[in-house]
Amino acid sequence: MIRFAQEGLPYIKSSLFISILSLAALALVLGFKGNSTFVYLFGGITFIAILFTMFFLFFFRDPERNIPEGDNIFVSPADGKVILIKKIYDNKYLNENIIEISIFMSPLDVHVNRSPCDGVIELVEYNSGRYLAAYREDASFSNENIVMLIRGPNYRILVRQVAGFIARRAVCRLKVGDFV
Repeated sequence: MIRFAQEGLPYIKSSLFISILSLAALALVLGFKGNSTFVYLFGGITFIAILFTMFFLFFFRDPERNIPEGDNIFVSPADGKVILIKKIYDNKYLNENIIEISIFMSPLDVHVNRSPCDGVIELVEYNSGRYLAAYREDASFSNENIVMLIRGPNYRILVRQVAGFIARRAVCRLKVGDFV
């Protein structure tokens, strides 16, 4: 069974409703051998609504992932392409040198982020910002983002979800104290 991100359900349901409604109107017009203008109108609306429904179903899919078990295992928190790996000094959260790894998610990637490791959530912080293209290096700090700090048995890791030009919202359902 395919799962979908709950944030996408209103989009999926709305576009599906419009698809069904316009398809019913098209069938009604065709049944009465109606005016070709209405056939084209409802045919076009139906086609566009079905395209939107298919896009939303694809964009908000949330497939099951098989994650290996064990201590000190780190996995990619998102589908996409690693576009940056560099050492930086974090002076806001950890106050130490860290390795920044940036993953760009295209519109074709699954837009669900998962925890890269086991641990307890120590911080969840929303930061408002811009909506620059997410592949830009300055987007991590300029764009809307959510920062999560995870404490494991012998590590602390900082995860930042960044909104972009197309996916204009970062969503985090975790709270301080949650175990991931």
